[in-house]
This record gives sequence, C-alpha cells and structure tokens, in this order.
Amino acid sequence: MLYNRPAMNLSVIIPVYNEKNTIHEILARVQKTGLVWEIVVVDDGSTDGTREVLAALNGKHGVRVILHNKNAGKGAAVRTGIQNARGDVMLIQDADLEYDPREYPGLLKPIQEGLADVVYGSRFLGAPHRAILFWNMLANKLLTLMTNILYNNMLTDMETGYKVFRREVVANMPLRANRFDFEPEFTAKILKSQVRVFEVPISFNPREYSEGKKIKLWDAFEAVWALLKYRFVD
Repeated sequence: MLYNRPAMNLSVIIPVYNEKNTIHEILARVQKTGLVWEIVVVDDGSTDGTREVLAALNGKHGVRVILHNKNAGKGAAVRTGIQNARGDVMLIQDADLEYDPREYPGLLKPIQEGLADVVYGSRFLGAPHRAILFWNMLANKLLTLMTNILYNNMLTDMETGYKVFRREVVANMPLRANRFDFEPEFTAKILKSQVRVFEVPISFNPREYSEGKKIKLWDAFEAVWALLKYRFVD
C-alpha cells in the first residue's frame, strides 16, 4: 500500500494522433481549469498538420511537446507521457473533446483527501452523456464485467479514458501496451497491486466514427486477451 500525502503538482498527459481540429481547444480547456502544473503532449506520428500546430505551442503556458517519429498507438504515446511527466499526480486526457477537463476537481478530490491512489472517471455512474454508440457502450460494460470477475473488483468503467494516479503507482510498473490495450493492461496491474482505487461520475460526449473516433471492434478482442494474460502473468 502507498503512504497518504496530499497531491502536489498535476501533470496532464495528452496522447495525440491527427487531432489538428481539436488540439487548440483541448489545451485551452485544460489550462482554463487552473489546476495543472504541466501539460505533456505526445504526438504519435500525426500526418494532418497537428505536429505543426504543436510546434508553435511547445514551451508556452506549461505545454511540453514530445514527438514520435511514427505512429505507434495510444498506449505507446501514454507510456512516453508517463516516462516524461514530472508531477506528483498524473492525469490522462484524450485530445478529441470527448472528456471534459471541468471534471478535474472531482477526479482529483479522492487523491487530495488521501482516500485514493488511483481515480477512474466512470461514464456509467449517472452523469450526463451523449446518447449514441450503443454497441460501444455494451462492449465497454462486458469488458468491465470480465475485469471484475477476473480481478474480484467492482469497477463500472474499466475502459474510461480518465485515469488519475499518483506517481508512485507507476514508478516500478512495467507497461508494455502500444494500442488501446493500454486500458486493460493498466487496470489489471493496478488491481493486482492492491492500491486504493476510487471511481467518480463524469460526463461524456462521444464522437461518431465519421467525426474521427479511432477505436475499432478488433480492439475489444485485444482487451479480452490482455485481461486474461495479465491475470496470470506480470
């Protein structure tokens, strides 16, 4: 178990791939919270002009930009962000505007109060959300059910993009996922480490595939394999 201490500096990690149309807005929303010590943006080989936008923002208002030479996947970008973040607490923020930085106070509260080492923002605890993508929602709930059965837990949203955690939680944690299987790998290893995990409700505004949503059906099968694999191996 980890020792309790108040949260200090917050690093927001933003994995980015072809988000030219939203990167300015998400950075503005994150900065507007007034809660962030640094923003680590990891561009995962964008080809739509995102890298050029980020070049003009690097070093300004707490933004640090790290570039992958080629697209390696969301998990790889998040791992790079974790390795380079300097804050006491880290928060993963997608760049596509599906998740609202105005949720930060609620996400941080259990850590600030010494109640949690990891906080998940759950899309299924009653907060407002856009009513689309039924099959995605069903897949998320089935994967969460599988997680709870395998790891004897009571999560409601394993696949959430909003994960907040103390630096100590990941200091010696081997993370290997390169794609969207980062979520089940991280969750599996968090639950096996027996740190204190809280969930809080968050609002959610999912975008359609026509609007640039990237996760696909195959990613659900990869998540199943990851949950099974990490249940029995490190």
